[in-house]
Amino acid sequence: MKESNNNTLWKYAGLTFQFMTGLGLFLFVGSKIDDWIKINTPLAIWILPLLFISSVIIKIIIETNTKK
Repeated sequence: MKESNNNTLWKYAGLTFQFMTGLGLFLFVGSKIDDWIKINTPLAIWILPLLFISSVIIKIIIETNTKK
């Protein structure tokens, strides 16, 4: 039982690391796109992370969906 809990912990720790890394990457890329386009409104820095978060939520829902 203890081994199962440890595997679950590492699974979610890895998912958290991937999520934070991806979010940071999309924020960085969005910032660079906004600087390149030279617009006053930070559009890409809002849209890219939003798309990333939405896709991760959809992926988690699909992976955890149990079919009976």
